[in-house]
Amino acid sequence: MEPAVSLAVCALLFLLWVRLKGLEFVLIHQRWVFVCLFLLPLSLIFDIYYYVRAWVVFKLSSAPRLHEQRVRDIQKQVREWKEQGSKTFMCTGRPGWLTVSLRVGKYKKTHKNIMINLMDILEVDTKKQDIIPFGNNPIFRYLFGWMVPPKISLLKLTQGETLRKLYEQHHVVQDMLVPMKCLQQALHTFQNDIHVYPIWLCPFILPSQPGLVHPKGNEAELYIDIGAYGEPRVKHFEARSCMRQLEKFVRSVHGFQMLYADCYMNREEFWEMFDGSLYHKLREKLGCQDAFPEVYDKICKAARH
Repeated sequence: MEPAVSLAVCALLFLLWVRLKGLEFVLIHQRWVFVCLFLLPLSLIFDIYYYVRAWVVFKLSSAPRLHEQRVRDIQKQVREWKEQGSKTFMCTGRPGWLTVSLRVGKYKKTHKNIMINLMDILEVDTKKQDIIPFGNNPIFRYLFGWMVPPKISLLKLTQGETLRKLYEQHHVVQDMLVPMKCLQQALHTFQNDIHVYPIWLCPFILPSQPGLVHPKGNEAELYIDIGAYGEPRVKHFEARSCMRQLEKFVRSVHGFQMLYADCYMNREEFWEMFDGSLYHKLREKLGCQDAFPEVYDKICKAARH
């Protein structure tokens, strides 16, 4: 009986603490409580299910010899879309909560969903440090380490609209790519606009090649990825205005925004940041204007929730 009584006392104290602080405060500032008590166990069950499911799928229907059959299935769906009058754009049928972006695309509900078998695609992980800030603590690793990492997809699936808006106003997840020569100026801008620490700094060579993202000149250039993931410490933080200031700076130094994150730019600003010349040329050449939405219409803030 003693373990049961101790557990009941702990649960009672926890509920009193939540009531005292308020559920909103706990969900925003003490997110780890939800993660440890609910998301981690759910993630473990999810992983076991998908491991077994993936094993079965790979054994029964994921062999390379079935590639042509998969292609025919996709072609059949596209033909049906054309026979129905091509009234909407097409998009992949993967559920929005399973995508890499931390937001869920609204266009999935209005566009023609083309189901594509993605069982051979490797999973792409996202940033989790802000969800479990003490993830390297020995005690946490001993008690909960066997259940990590938590599934970001499940976190999106279990968030309501109110909670999403609260996180939007109290959390930042952004990656900006800027020329290395502008690093000092960029760090000052991040400090003034959002004040999130620690930050991720990852230098890379950006080749001079045609496409959406390339240096301003005709030669490859050293860029750096500045990642900010956490709770903004700047006073009177307002997500839209602060992020638009940051996006404006990135455009001014010929930098780029990683598009998994929230994008507050309008269409003109977006194409000022990214070189759409080759993209639009190919869309026109391949007849994509009436088949697929423009990239901006899939990643802008209005297209996600």
